[in-house]
Amino acid sequence: MKHFHYIFAGSGLSALMTVYRMVVSGKFTDKSILLIDPDTKESNDRTWCFWETESGEWDNIVSKHWDSAFFINTAFTKKMILAPYHYKMIKGADFYSHIKSVISKQANITFIQQRVTDFTDTPQHVLVKTETESYTCNKLFNSIYNPTLPAESRYPLLQQHFIGWFVKTKKPVFNADTATFMDFSVPQKGNTRFMYVMPVSETEALVEYTLFSHDLLQTQEYESAIHQYLENLDSNDYEVIEKERGSIPMTCYPFWENNTKNIINIGSAGGWTKASTGYTFKNTSKKSQKLIAFLENETDFTKFHKKNRFWLYDLLLLDILYKKNEKGSTIFSAMFRNAMPQLIFKFLDEETTISEDLKVIWACPKSLFIKALGKRLF
Repeated sequence: MKHFHYIFAGSGLSALMTVYRMVVSGKFTDKSILLIDPDTKESNDRTWCFWETESGEWDNIVSKHWDSAFFINTAFTKKMILAPYHYKMIKGADFYSHIKSVISKQANITFIQQRVTDFTDTPQHVLVKTETESYTCNKLFNSIYNPTLPAESRYPLLQQHFIGWFVKTKKPVFNADTATFMDFSVPQKGNTRFMYVMPVSETEALVEYTLFSHDLLQTQEYESAIHQYLENLDSNDYEVIEKERGSIPMTCYPFWENNTKNIINIGSAGGWTKASTGYTFKNTSKKSQKLIAFLENETDFTKFHKKNRFWLYDLLLLDILYKKNEKGSTIFSAMFRNAMPQLIFKFLDEETTISEDLKVIWACPKSLFIKALGKRLF
């Protein structure tokens, strides 16, 4: 069996970003690295959006950014000026191409198209099995998400699930300078349902029908909702250029407790997704930076993760939406109506002070969160 210093089981966002940071740091050139994934990571299979102030390290692959955004429900429409933040979009194909162009030049990095079936931390090394071969390594980074939580789990699991169409309309119907974070004017049907619109011109946009709920829908229901939404924009004549779909786990389950000395779970498999929103890109960027710094000084992966107060905030929101899924529109509408978007962004980035936390929390329906906190405490 061939041995490597580091093996990555799965080569999605978290794995590629971590390996990229290894290369950029220049401190792992003497380490052999293997990435294992059945997919070549070349297609435009997803889109990531995130906010940040001023310029950033990913600006060369940002395809579009917005400095204002709409929040919409049946009662009001709020246009928000985001400065000093910019809301940025990166296409999956551009990210994969950029990262692979960097790591492909490294003689110490190998990529193979296989499917990992099992891995074990043994006293001698980590054993990794695929459908056709076995490998050993000193350290394993696992990003293969297991959607089944233990039956006794006290942590609710919702999905942020969606289908998105990149559409081109015959006539101008979009505001190219303003994104739509959440449009709750669509029928809720007992869930948290909204439209998410990322316009790149007056006639081109990514339009996603998104739910925060437990169960996924049939494909037709997502697509019928998108078609109806476009009709409501007075755009019956359009072309679907591309489609994407996804299901992002929203849970505060402590995946990091499954880490061993030599195996670490990363990405969604490690709880790197922001549990309350499903935002992944910026969280992964931060976590991968911390992981590289950790690797330079530590060898025991059980010491990597540290829980903070934001984990509790996310947990309370998920508790509410798990039991009363229809309350999503009420909660997010109150938050965006009563709090400045800059403060919300800072809060979701987990960079606020406790006094700032309270400003965001008190902008939401208080009774729902007080009851959720009471149930957790007692």
